[in-house]
Amino acid sequence: LFEQFFIDGVHLITRLKKGMKNALMLQHDKIMLRKRSLIETVNDQLKNICQIEHTRHRCFPNFIINLLSALAAFSFFDKKPSINTAEEFLYPSFLTVA
Repeated sequence: LFEQFFIDGVHLITRLKKGMKNALMLQHDKIMLRKRSLIETVNDQLKNICQIEHTRHRCFPNFIINLLSALAAFSFFDKKPSINTAEEFLYPSFLTVA
C-alpha cells in the first residue's frame, strides 16, 4: 500500500518507531511532523466547529457548497492557527545562532 501511494505521489510521514528501518527524511517533512499537533487542531476545528464531515451528498455541487460554506465560516474565526516554518528553515534546531 505504501509503495502504491508513493508511486501516486502521496507520501505518508510517520515518526520512527521501534523495529522500523531508519530512512532519510526531508527537512520540510521533519518540520511538518513537529507541527502535527497544530495541523490536527485545524482539522478538528474544521470538523467540529465548521461541521465539515462526510455526509453522502446526493450530488457534487452540494458537496462543494457545503465545503465552501465551512471554509468561509473558518475564515471569520478571530484566532486561526498558523505554521511559521520560515525561521526553522533558516535556523534549524541543530545549529546554534549567536
